[in-house]
Amino acid sequence: MASNKAHHATGWAAGLIAAAIVTRSGASGAGYIWAIGSFIAGVAGATAPDWLEVAWWSRSRRLWITHRTLTHWGIGWLAMLAVSFHLLGERQGAGGVWGGVAPVVFGFACGGVMHLLADWPNPLGVPWIYGRHSLRLWNSGHCDLIVVAAAWGAAWFVASHVWVQAGGRVLGVFKGWF
Repeated sequence: MASNKAHHATGWAAGLIAAAIVTRSGASGAGYIWAIGSFIAGVAGATAPDWLEVAWWSRSRRLWITHRTLTHWGIGWLAMLAVSFHLLGERQGAGGVWGGVAPVVFGFACGGVMHLLADWPNPLGVPWIYGRHSLRLWNSGHCDLIVVAAAWGAAWFVASHVWVQAGGRVLGVFKGWF
């Protein structure tokens, strides 16, 4: 598992990725309010798999489920990401049913997926489909700099191709995706 600081740092990268994709999809809203919302949700989503395990309703604040089970399940986060990405294309506007919900959910899901990717190299692994899978590269808290650098490398790649190079048409990377 990556450290809490690493999850926060990768969350900022996930928020940037989400905001770039939401902006490119045309779902950013007036004054880019939904792009900003997706950014904030991406930062929050990067720590969500851990804080969703805590029983906030009890005084003891213990875990209500075992760590790295349901809240770390890859299929759930990827499904949320895919459905919200699809709904970004609905373009129902700010007054529509999914106008402000889809960008925020998309940002939250980006953060959650980033969290799972940061936990994946750990020997404990992440339950992507059934059972846990691990890359077994290093133990908890080690090599956080590699995880953070990879997340920010991905953020730079997406943001530069979405915002700087006119949606990736220069290199053809995302051509037709948005």
